Amino acid sequence: MQNFTFHNPVKILFGKGQIANIAAEIPTDAKILMTYGGGSIKKNGVYDQVKSALSKHNLIEFGGIEPNPHYETLMKAVEIVRQEDVNYLLAVGGGSVVDGTKFISVAVDFDGDPWDILSKAAPVKSAIPFGVVLTLPATGSEMNTAAVITKAANQAKRHFYSPLVFPQFSVLDPETTFSLPPRQVSNGIVDAFTHTMEQYLTYPVNAPLQDRMAEAILKTLVEEGPKTIANPSDYDSRANFMWCATMALNGIIAVGVPQDWATHMIGHELTALHGLDHAQSLAVVLPSTLTVKRDNKWQKLLQYAERVWGIEQGSEEERVNTAIAKTRDFFESVGTRTKLSDYGVGLDTIPLVIDRLKSYGYTALGEKQDVNPETVEKILTLSA
Repeated sequence: MQNFTFHNPVKILFGKGQIANIAAEIPTDAKILMTYGGGSIKKNGVYDQVKSALSKHNLIEFGGIEPNPHYETLMKAVEIVRQEDVNYLLAVGGGSVVDGTKFISVAVDFDGDPWDILSKAAPVKSAIPFGVVLTLPATGSEMNTAAVITKAANQAKRHFYSPLVFPQFSVLDPETTFSLPPRQVSNGIVDAFTHTMEQYLTYPVNAPLQDRMAEAILKTLVEEGPKTIANPSDYDSRANFMWCATMALNGIIAVGVPQDWATHMIGHELTALHGLDHAQSLAVVLPSTLTVKRDNKWQKLLQYAERVWGIEQGSEEERVNTAIAKTRDFFESVGTRTKLSDYGVGLDTIPLVIDRLKSYGYTALGEKQDVNPETVEKILTLSA
């Protein structure tokens, strides 16, 4: 097992009715900016629950944060925070709203061009505190230090990390997700599954606890994913799915093990260039990445085949092939297509993706830094 330092201070309020308790988590004298997306929280009752819980607080609102949140939109919120002397943020929505709120929190007092936080990994020295009311399980942003932001002007999708953007608390009420469209639930399942795979399916380092925790998340998603799509108001299935998505990317399964993330870096460019949902891009890229890099991942692929899919018969080659095929089939079974052609994207996108990755310096991706432009070309060709 590799050396690691682990710290996660996020307070989780899990379960039905927990939104009512957020007033106790926010200082009574705070001036709060509530951020949200396209307005679905006003249709499903979450907005009213938040407003009721914070009826004695000073609360203003900023809506319209997009899926794959736009830098340009977020900078409008930054100006409101500055003008109104806001000193607390509350993200109410899915991962895009949470990511966007993280960026707002660090951009307000940043000395320089805030885009440098994303494009140049400029260090951030302060952040406005914030909490989260999660309505879409997927990204794990409610319990981690990462955010992904898109600059619409040049279709650039970039990320940043900072321990300053751990939420102070996150409410996870499965009932708030009952009204989600099936596509968003499918995306969340694929997102959580792929997050887990990026940290698990690399090479062995004798970390059996982390492996088994990752496998537990994967097996639970395989079991509960179809249930929660078939019956959105099944509280238990939705609760299990919701907690899986959080546990997949809160850092706990990442400690002491190598991590990949090549699928994400390639997928981000497909989203930026073609508007694919984040999870759709992951569903396209992951099976091909596993196929192209199978030799390096061989032992973990065999372990994955046995422990997650129960594949114990056949040659090693047959077991690996079946495990990768089952991964693709699972994504398809929950409603997320797995080929570029399914989204009207042709092979002509490959040089564009490679050029963009090169421009960022992303020419040595993966757990062994051996996913180079030629490898990306193979992966995307196989994804056609």
